[in-house]
Amino acid sequence: MRHFLLSTDWWTDCDDAVALRILLRAHKEKRIKIDAIIINACMEYSVPSLEGFMNLEGVFDIPIGIDKNANDFGGNPPYQERLSAFSQKYKTNDDADDAVVLYKTTLENSESPVEIIEIGYLQAISNFLESKNGVYLVKEKVSKFWVMAGKWDEKNGRENNFCRNKRSIDGAVKFCKLCPVPITFLGFEIGVDVITGDELDKNDFLYMALKDHGSENGRSSWDPMLVTMAIIGNEEKAGYKTIKGNASVDDDGCCDFEENQNGNHMFVIKQEQNDYYKNMINSLIK
Repeated sequence: MRHFLLSTDWWTDCDDAVALRILLRAHKEKRIKIDAIIINACMEYSVPSLEGFMNLEGVFDIPIGIDKNANDFGGNPPYQERLSAFSQKYKTNDDADDAVVLYKTTLENSESPVEIIEIGYLQAISNFLESKNGVYLVKEKVSKFWVMAGKWDEKNGRENNFCRNKRSIDGAVKFCKLCPVPITFLGFEIGVDVITGDELDKNDFLYMALKDHGSENGRSSWDPMLVTMAIIGNEEKAGYKTIKGNASVDDDGCCDFEENQNGNHMFVIKQEQNDYYKNMINSLIK
């Protein structure tokens, strides 16, 4: 069984919730195992609301960590307070492990290769890479990163997960430089026009999260497309072409990519029409 560690901003957008349902269902069906979840953007109800969501999905065995310093991304999380009412173990953010500590303990204790899914800001994993033995543990225990970030259809593209603020920029710069294992990036351009969640039952708590966000008619599918590709485990089988090379982020948060067949990074290009991905995701979340 393949093992995953998820890192999510669990912030103001709701595509994280759609993505988490896909992952949790695969976890419950024992198609994958989620070893831990890291929250890389801290707001008042971050941890309790994430646990509440997992409890509603019937998953009770995944530890949560959070970067409590990452409280400067702004915005108002409209669905988190509602979900926090369903928490049991984690009543406040202080009840969760520190993000770097949970990365460390999860990887140290893992007896199988771990794949890391990043659907948020990259400063938490960068902080871990800069910590004692961080790069070593990733090199020894992590087989691959799946990352929703960047805008790869233009030179010097800008995308929120890279360029939100100085914290996110610094994290992105360091991650691209320090990560010692392969990375597949899914960029802004891939998911923006794939709208999913529009077929949910109106009594579904996931629909309520989308509605709280103002997306009762569906939302762009950046994070759901990334996690679906990661679960499939093969970019081509998931419907994408890959471009190999080396990714970098500059001090303004702009991303660049130098093509190189021997590079350790890839970004994906859609090979199918938008409805292909839309129908796949909607079928996974109903």
